[in-house]
Amino acid sequence: MATPTLRAARADSASQALISDLVDALDRIIVGKRQQLRLAVACLLARGHLLIEDLPGVGKTTLAHALAKALGLSYQRVQFTSDLLPADVIGVSVFNRDTGRFEFHKGPLFAQLVLADEINRATPKAQSALLEAMEERQVTADGHTYSLPAPFFVVGTRNPAHQIGTFPLPESQLDRFLMQLELGYPSPDDERLLLANGERRAMVDELEPVLSVEALLRLQDLVPHVHLSEPILDYVQALLAHTRTCGDFVVGLSPRGGISLVRAAQAWALMEGHAGVHPEDVQAVFPSIVAHRLEAASGSSIESHVDLGTAILRSVALP
Repeated sequence: MATPTLRAARADSASQALISDLVDALDRIIVGKRQQLRLAVACLLARGHLLIEDLPGVGKTTLAHALAKALGLSYQRVQFTSDLLPADVIGVSVFNRDTGRFEFHKGPLFAQLVLADEINRATPKAQSALLEAMEERQVTADGHTYSLPAPFFVVGTRNPAHQIGTFPLPESQLDRFLMQLELGYPSPDDERLLLANGERRAMVDELEPVLSVEALLRLQDLVPHVHLSEPILDYVQALLAHTRTCGDFVVGLSPRGGISLVRAAQAWALMEGHAGVHPEDVQAVFPSIVAHRLEAASGSSIESHVDLGTAILRSVALP
């Protein structure tokens, strides 16, 4: 298969149908949250990592498990607690008396989809175990570097900061997540469906893979080649500049934040079947890109991180 050109990369109709089937399968389990599910899939296609912040019991863990099942990915869940150590995540070297050597026993991080559950209940030291893995897709232990599987996708769940026993996530850790989402409470009709049909986790166990690993990797390879026009790049730069100069935020978006926005918009455009990124592709992913990267300054008119993306999009003209 020829390498896709910059201007021609787009998902064919069969691939789009598979992506739609994947979202449909997830939607039967996490009901009424189709937009969030599509963003989660876009995050995966963009080779990013996903942070979900919300109250316990709204489906964060179930979503991660359902994604792994629907894609046929190896899956590990790590419960982050205050006494968790980096070795509990990465792995540990154990002395083998028969060989007279230390052998590295891989930890749960060596899976294609890793759920870092309640990540902000662990100390920054334990959180740091994820930094190299999320950025470079590798782990270094005892002077040796070990590659992580492909695809490699971390889903972190975070409890609200006001809850007991939580630690703040360092900015360097937050920046490793491409997107942050909130699921929120279901609508009355969706909640009625949940109440009538009981626990959804049993449905996860029955999920069959919808998209093969090979197909997923092919789609991930297409994302960087979705065309970016000059007006779209102008629009992205205008959004970045606004966050840095408007005075509403402690610190504006970094260049890496801008790269994350472009990559996510390309993934969304691919899902939409666009040959190039449209302004609405940028707008669709923008709130999830800035939610965990921007902090409202004292005296800002923006009341919460939920409003950040919407407020910025309203302030910057379309190309």
